[in-house]
Amino acid sequence: MLINGKEISKQIKEDIKKEVELLKEEGKRVPCLAVILIGDDPASQVYVRNKIRACEFVGMKSMTISKDASFTQEELLALIDSLNKNEEVDGILVQLPVPDHIDEQAVIEAIDPSKDVDGFHPSNIAKLVLNEDGFVPCTPQGMMCMLDAINYDLDGKEVVVVGRSNIVGKPVSLLCLHRNATVTIAHSHTEYLRDVTKRADVLIAAIGKPKFFDSSYVKEGAVV
Repeated sequence: MLINGKEISKQIKEDIKKEVELLKEEGKRVPCLAVILIGDDPASQVYVRNKIRACEFVGMKSMTISKDASFTQEELLALIDSLNKNEEVDGILVQLPVPDHIDEQAVIEAIDPSKDVDGFHPSNIAKLVLNEDGFVPCTPQGMMCMLDAINYDLDGKEVVVVGRSNIVGKPVSLLCLHRNATVTIAHSHTEYLRDVTKRADVLIAAIGKPKFFDSSYVKEGAVV
């Protein structure tokens, strides 16, 4: 059985579109996403373009603020501060990675947690750990949506997450833990990785390497 992420994404966007249309009908302000892009990284430009298209599709407002690679950290922090204070802006997203002369963590921490749609601010990470409402990083959240789409109950299941990044591995481990799964986090230093993954009812690959796993890593009937 193939879990079709594109179809799930399409349905979620259709649902959000209806919510935005309802806001318009009620005369309320529609949400606005501000995206900051520093430099000319081709992959980042594609990501930003896709996010703006998604906003357009659902009827949300968006603004893209593009700056060249010479844009300083001080200028970026001042820009974020102005967006934090802008009541017309509901979400702020700084497209990562940023140029080397900019401290990525300082940028993340400068964003108002209530507008931190990436879910990377320490405050939102803390809420995730405590299982409180807050913004959750999008890739882990997407994984949970895919499990929900097939009505998969994680309660009591063994989940193996391969990867321990702050963006994917750790957050998705916490999301599974909050649903009463037994979670193992494996990584590049894990010995006998194949033996670990073959125990999994759910195997989550979060190592950023395509075609790393083959069928020998997966037990019969597991969700991958």
